[in-house]
Amino acid sequence: MAKYFISGGSGFLGINLIRFLLAKGHEIVSYDLVPFEYEDVKGLITHVLGDIRDARLTAQAQAGCEIVVHTAAALPLYSSRDILTTDVDGTRNMLEGALANGIKRFVHISSTAVYGIPDHHPLVEDDRLDGVGSYGKAKILAEEMCADYRKKGLCVPVLRPKSFIGPERLGVFALFYDWAKDGRGFPMIGSGNNRYQFLDVEDLCEAIYLVATKDERTVNDTFNIGAKEFTTMKEDYQSVLDKAGFGKKIKGFPAWPVIMVLRVLEFLKLSPLYKWVYETASKDSFVSTEKAEKQLGFFPRYSNKDALLRNYAWYLANLNSFKGKSGVSHRAPWKQGILGLVKHLF
Repeated sequence: MAKYFISGGSGFLGINLIRFLLAKGHEIVSYDLVPFEYEDVKGLITHVLGDIRDARLTAQAQAGCEIVVHTAAALPLYSSRDILTTDVDGTRNMLEGALANGIKRFVHISSTAVYGIPDHHPLVEDDRLDGVGSYGKAKILAEEMCADYRKKGLCVPVLRPKSFIGPERLGVFALFYDWAKDGRGFPMIGSGNNRYQFLDVEDLCEAIYLVATKDERTVNDTFNIGAKEFTTMKEDYQSVLDKAGFGKKIKGFPAWPVIMVLRVLEFLKLSPLYKWVYETASKDSFVSTEKAEKQLGFFPRYSNKDALLRNYAWYLANLNSFKGKSGVSHRAPWKQGILGLVKHLF
């Protein structure tokens, strides 16, 4: 069994990956600036409280580990400065620490945000990169660093997952689930007839494990990861409203007027939705996973609908644990702002 170092271990992906790896008998060091609060596994791992922007502490914490999985990131709702120092400088520290400690493999979790707002689908790994906003640009810079460290002899698989959901995921999805549980319909930017691919976090954990364990010559590359089965935004989201049982529907609105209003609301800090969310929501957004299928043997278990419904079930079961709380990470509900008032119109 291997000893894994997971940056961002207190986060949404981090805890799901920790549970996944523990089930396979691996030893784990979690590293995060947020305390580790999961009582079900707290005594089974080593958690180091630290910031990946601290190069010395990061390298010290990695000592003795064999495989690094770098999930830590400052998300789009963070300040531009925090995004750049965490996602770029922090990634450099992680890579340098791994190299200095003689670690065999460094799995970097990137994002399909590196493709920006594309003009064709499906997207493949060698398509042009065009990051939107600080987050997308930082993710591209981090990938470029990963390529540099491959040249230094480090095996660095890079995964570009679609938006992933499942147990512990809140963030922007908590807004939708809140409306669904309260018997509200939900507005869609555009007709909702566009195809928008998601990913279940368990499938992402499986992809991570594949690149962490397969032959170096196979995995030292970049891979898109997403659900294999998905329909339209309207159909996939409607499955949650159907499950809620109030007979409510997804309602589409003309995209450009809504986008213009959301731009103003974002500027005034009255809405949690940021540019990459609202400007891609009405467009097709899906990647080809053919490369991961052929090289890694990656075959996801969950469709878009499966992932949304699994996440919604977890949301309902754990509502009391985060009621009244808010934040800017995937593990906290985002403040709805003025959208909380719009909710009453549906």
